[in-house]
Amino acid sequence: MAVQTERIPARRRRLGDRLAVLGEREFTWFFIGYTTSLIGSSMAPVAVAFAVLDGGGGSGSGGSGTDLGWVMAARILPVVLVLLAGGVIADRLGSRRVMLGSDLLRGVVQALFAGLLAAGHAPVWAMVALVAVWGVGEGLFMPAFGAIVPDLVRRKELMADANTLLGLSRSVSTVVGPAAAGLVTAAWGPATVLLVDAVTYGVGAFALARLRLPVRPAPSGGESMIRDVRDGWSEFVSRPWLWITTVQMGLFNLLVWAPFLVLGPLLAQQGLGGARAWGLVMGGYGAGAVLGGLLMLGRAPGRPLAVASVAALAWAVPSGALAAGAGLPWVAAGAVVAGVGSAVCGTLYNTTTQKWVPVELLGRMTAFGVLGSFALGPLGLAAAGPLAGRFGADTVLLLGAVWQLAAGAVVLAVPAVRNRRWEEGPDS
Repeated sequence: MAVQTERIPARRRRLGDRLAVLGEREFTWFFIGYTTSLIGSSMAPVAVAFAVLDGGGGSGSGGSGTDLGWVMAARILPVVLVLLAGGVIADRLGSRRVMLGSDLLRGVVQALFAGLLAAGHAPVWAMVALVAVWGVGEGLFMPAFGAIVPDLVRRKELMADANTLLGLSRSVSTVVGPAAAGLVTAAWGPATVLLVDAVTYGVGAFALARLRLPVRPAPSGGESMIRDVRDGWSEFVSRPWLWITTVQMGLFNLLVWAPFLVLGPLLAQQGLGGARAWGLVMGGYGAGAVLGGLLMLGRAPGRPLAVASVAALAWAVPSGALAAGAGLPWVAAGAVVAGVGSAVCGTLYNTTTQKWVPVELLGRMTAFGVLGSFALGPLGLAAAGPLAGRFGADTVLLLGAVWQLAAGAVVLAVPAVRNRRWEEGPDS
């Protein structure tokens, strides 16, 4: 079925015009540093997964799926706990300062992690502690990132191009990072990957230090901030299309993505080819995300939330392939399909939120949306290993794939999601 789209002016179709934002000094410096640190960040999870499964670099027995689940949950849980506080700190101190401190913190953590692995002495408790501090840094970075982008572009007509390039940067990093991490981990071990990640955080911090951004007055009065949080929650739950899709994403992370991230490396080690194979799978996911991002350039579906909900069904494909015992080519192809769906879904959800939520509410709506999407992730990561041990990894992954298809059908049945049209104005 053809998708109704808005007519995009010819100027917006030319590649040179879309890259004009790189003429903005602050954005260019940020883009270079952010892209570099993203590549390192996307390499790290592959290295951490196999560091755990290899027993922390020591000579003892390897780790289990349960150990991996705890380590991965230790990264996500601090993000969930720190997220709202990170928004307040960014408002008080300024986004650049918070992001600079976050990059430095995460760089030190990864350097320490690499040192422990190289020394062959990284017990699970130490990996959990280090990854938890890493998660704190990410929880501080995320809301600050959302607040800094408008300050990077002086010509506001280039904002869409800036967001597009940052999105493509994230997608490209998910191609380059995992694939490189799989090769480097197989050749030199996970410690080398984590050391590279530490260096890329240093590059990100250097770029942030060079930014010259406008100084914005910090909000005053702790009472009003608490009231703003309450008012923001009331506004959030008053929009069915927003909270329903947030619940969908939260349950997706619990039931589909968390088991895939925990059990995927385990099955890859057992039968697909180890770290290199899993790096190719996750690289395929990133390649699909790049393709999806390119397909979305210059397009505005007439019913964006409906299209986004259909695209979200693609996440069921790689889990279903693993559950069926498919070979590496099929699992990697499924990851490509999921990557395309993730880019389309993420782009449309972000764009519709920015279009339909009044600007004075957008920050709080985004914070609640991110928190709701990731709050259940640590539980899913911690539970995936034990559930797989009791019921089998294929059963857990199959249930996740079935859930994703069923949840997508339910969300599409909601009129507020299915019938929301692009030409409608902002919510009042």
